[in-house]
Amino acid sequence: MSMNYLAVVLAALAAFLFGAVYYRTLSKHWLKASGVQRSQVQGHPASLYITTIVAELGMAFMLAGLIAHLGPVNVRGGMVTAAHVWVAFVVTVIAVNNAFGMRPAMLTIIDSGHWLGVLLIMGAVIGAFGS
Repeated sequence: MSMNYLAVVLAALAAFLFGAVYYRTLSKHWLKASGVQRSQVQGHPASLYITTIVAELGMAFMLAGLIAHLGPVNVRGGMVTAAHVWVAFVVTVIAVNNAFGMRPAMLTIIDSGHWLGVLLIMGAVIGAFGS
C-alpha cells in the first residue's frame, strides 16, 4: 500500500483550521456546556496546539491507511470511510465518556460535531489525492 504523505499533512492542517473556526463559532455554547470559564481558555499554551496537530496527523495517517484498504481512494470513498470511523469509534467514545462524566448532552453534540467535520474533511482531502 502506498500512502500520499502530502495528503496526510494537508488533511491534518485542514482539520486543524476547521477546528479553529468551529470552536470560535460555537465558543459561547461550548463554554456553557463544558463549564469552563472564558478566562481559563484565554492565552492557551502552545502545548495544546501541538497536541492537537500531532493527534490530527496521527488520525489522518490512520484514516489514509483505512481508506486505502477499504475501497477506492477518491473523495466519496474517503468521506464514507471517515463517517464510518466517526460512528463506530469517535461519537461512541465521546458519548460514553461524557455520560459517565455527568456532562451535558450539548457538550457531546458540540464535540462530536467537531470530530465529524474533522474526519469528513480529512477523508475528502485524502480521497482527492487518490492513491
